[in-house]
Amino acid sequence: MKRYYTVTGGALLSSVLLLGACESNNKPTATTDTDDTINVVATIAQIADPLEVIGGEHISVKALMGPGVDPHLYEATQSDIGMLQEADLIFYSGLHLEANMMDVFSNTSVPALAVAEAIPSADLLEDEEEEGAIDPHVWFDPELWTIALDAAVEELKSYAPEHADEFEQNKVAYFAELETLHQESKDTLATIPAEQRVLVTAHDAFQYFGRANDLEVVALQGLSTESEIGLSDVQSTIDIIIEKEVPAVFIETSINDSSIRSVIDGASNAGVEVELGGELYSDAMGEAGTETGTYIGMYQHNVSTILEALSAE
Repeated sequence: MKRYYTVTGGALLSSVLLLGACESNNKPTATTDTDDTINVVATIAQIADPLEVIGGEHISVKALMGPGVDPHLYEATQSDIGMLQEADLIFYSGLHLEANMMDVFSNTSVPALAVAEAIPSADLLEDEEEEGAIDPHVWFDPELWTIALDAAVEELKSYAPEHADEFEQNKVAYFAELETLHQESKDTLATIPAEQRVLVTAHDAFQYFGRANDLEVVALQGLSTESEIGLSDVQSTIDIIIEKEVPAVFIETSINDSSIRSVIDGASNAGVEVELGGELYSDAMGEAGTETGTYIGMYQHNVSTILEALSAE
């Protein structure tokens, strides 16, 4: 049995929605497919990869947004709309992460679930600068992300109850790996000297990571990459680096590195040398088929990169 979820907001994509409406009238149901594979489309790889593991041979998962793609700015193409209309289930993160796709999700006939919105509001972080804005980067807390993924798994069970037991077994095994990931990450990052446990990045994607791993997080840009970075943002970040003697700062794979390099240059002009600590995965993961193309591998990469850079003498 399918359940339908709708959300509102975003700019109206009239041509896209017209195409979606035309295609949805001819969309075959799961019961008329020649095989029983569930066709799943996820917006981000942080959803797609775990579901591929949990769903096993019973699902086919496609991610709309690949390596280096910024979900805050992403707009659906017509080929995306075709993929969405051919899906059996759509999973997106929600919490305004995919801000430019809201009309697409709310106007498709395919069940579309915002998985992160299953997380209790008490566990979510708010933007300190914009009242009412929720930080959508919840995948950086593995404990919270299991809640989001569990909502997706329940939807898979509802759609294909004949595979529900297998989905549950795979979920339990995968969630055990996430529990280990969470604990090992905390233990690893706890070895960084207390005075150096400051994570400086381009945009504010790591607050959940910081809370989960006891790190102070400093970002030049707000929760969304649509926000602008001013000279005052750069200077205040430089001031923090000087005050706390931060040894390294980090760029992100889906964000232009110019702002972080401006911080490095500004600190150098002030007589303080700060290293480029490496590249972190924030809103996007690595290439499919690589370690960083998996949720666990991506997280482990970030932990090891941060450890090496911030532990420097």
